Formats: sequence, C-alpha cells, structure tokens
Amino acid sequence: QVQLVESGGGLVQAGGSLRLSCAASVRTPWTNTMGWFRQAPGQEREFVAAISRSGGGENYADSVKGRFTISREVVKNTVYLQMNSLKPEDTAVYYCAAGLRPSATMSSYDYWGQGTQVTVSS
Repeated sequence: QVQLVESGGGLVQAGGSLRLSCAASVRTPWTNTMGWFRQAPGQEREFVAAISRSGGGENYADSVKGRFTISREVVKNTVYLQMNSLKPEDTAVYYCAAGLRPSATMSSYDYWGQGTQVTVSS
C-alpha cells in the first residue's frame, strides 16, 4: 500500500507562486510515475502534470505549460509542483497521484493523496 501526503497549498495573490510537495511512503513500481491533478468546485478533476521516475517524460496540461514545473527527488520519494504566475482560475484542490506509466488519464493512477487547497485571489 502506498500513501501519498501533499503539502504546500495555501492562499496567494494572482501572479504569485507556490510549491506543492508530495511524499510517497514507499518506493515501488507503482510510484514509477507521479502526477498532479486538480479539481475546482463544481468541476471534474483534471490533469495538471506528470513525471517518470527517471525525471523525464514530463507532461503538462496546456493550461499550465510555461507556468508550472514538475520535478522529483527519487531518494526522498517526493514529487514537487512549482507553480508560478498563478491565476484565479488555478484555484482548486490539488491531488498527487502515483502509477506505473506516464499518463494524463485518472484511471492510470493507482494511488491518490488527500489533496491540498490552492486559492489564488485576484
């Protein structure tokens, strides 16, 4: 069983930055890929970014390209999401996820964190 614990959410003004962290309890093949999704009120959960264990295979949603950067520290079993130039529309609960293969599809991920709130004020 893999547990994912997110941290780093909060309230920030538009144009500001936040860095989210997600620590996995164990290192297994099921954490080969780690990703971030988000869900705004009344909306479906959507893909944000993903990265493979090697640090390659980065993939981003079009809405965050050029503003968000995903990275990971394999030794620490931790993945990060650096969010810059934040916009009010980035407001959502951000979820960390882990799975075997890089994907932008929720069903490809086997483990999920509890989520961390990010609120961007205008």
